[in-house]
Amino acid sequence: MPANAAPLLRHVVLFSFKNDAPAEAVDAVVAGFAALPAAIPGILAYEAGTNVSPEGLNDGLTHCFTLTFAAAEDRDHYLNHPAHQRFVDTLGTCLERAVVVDYWAH
Repeated sequence: MPANAAPLLRHVVLFSFKNDAPAEAVDAVVAGFAALPAAIPGILAYEAGTNVSPEGLNDGLTHCFTLTFAAAEDRDHYLNHPAHQRFVDTLGTCLERAVVVDYWAH
C-alpha cells in the first residue's frame, strides 16, 4: 500500500463445517457469501478460498473469506444489512465454528 494511501479495513471470516455437512450445503454457504458484495454497498473487495497451508495449524478451519472496507461505518452497515443477516441465518445447519478478525491494513 502506498505510504499516502488511507488504511483499509479487512474483515476476515474463517469457517469450519460439521463433519456430516453435505458438500451441497457447504457449496451453498460459499455461494451465499460470494453473493454479498453485489447485494451490500460499501464492500470494496471480496476474496475467498480454502486452506492449503502445509503447516497444519488451521485448527479445523477450512474456508477463508476476506472483505475490504474503506471505513468502519461501511463494515458496520454490512454487518447489519438484511442480506448479511439472511446469510448468517443459513449457517446453522452445517457450520461447526466461525472465527472473525477485523484489522486495519497498512
